[in-house]
Amino acid sequence: MSTILQGAQLRQLVLGNGPVSSPSGAFAADTRTIFTVAGGEVLVTALWGVVTTAITVANTVALQANPTTGTTAVFVEATDIGTTDTAAGTVVGFNNSIDDPATTGATFEGKIELGGHALRDLVVTTGDIEQVTTGTSPDGAVTWYATWIPLTTGATLVAG
Repeated sequence: MSTILQGAQLRQLVLGNGPVSSPSGAFAADTRTIFTVAGGEVLVTALWGVVTTAITVANTVALQANPTTGTTAVFVEATDIGTTDTAAGTVVGFNNSIDDPATTGATFEGKIELGGHALRDLVVTTGDIEQVTTGTSPDGAVTWYATWIPLTTGATLVAG
């Protein structure tokens, strides 16, 4: 029996382009671009990370979309991933949650969940996807991965 679709072909059929990887570099208390979107909107079909250097100091990591025009939007709330050491090789996933829907101004943001699920179905327009790290002398590093499809003809997503 022959195989009709190879693994890479099936991944592209289901998730789109990629995966594109972007190493965060050594953590510092800063905001850094992990992916850049050009030419319009893209749909990020999966976003996740892998810890490449152990995270052992209390610090928080958030992810946000910073469009060229428009308002910066946090889509993964700041989460402490260093107080309880996070070993190299740990998958950084997400758990979607919503603030109390009865509260005015309730927001829908993901939260980092080590070993959790990939973030899915995120629409991002021209601009950057950024990692925001806070804390006193944060340590560690994460390589972020994304699969995506263009929503606007000619739109692209590349590592930052």
